[in-house]
Amino acid sequence: MPFIIAEPCIGVKDKSCVEVCPVNCIYEGDDQFYIHPDECIDCQACEAACPVQAIFPDNGVPEKWQPFIDKNRTHFENK
Repeated sequence: MPFIIAEPCIGVKDKSCVEVCPVNCIYEGDDQFYIHPDECIDCQACEAACPVQAIFPDNGVPEKWQPFIDKNRTHFENK
């Protein structure tokens, strides 16, 4: 999973990340956006575009937002 979208996205869903993604791998969920782990090409465009700094490399997610790694994985498990 190259990138994770964490709590700062909840309630904001700005869509700047969606607009810059060259492979359209960012999907809208009920409360936030999610980056598809198999479709992401690790270009980092979304991370730079996020106005609320909610996007992190999977190995750089702050400890307080670690549960978002599983939340992202779960979002795509049955899709």
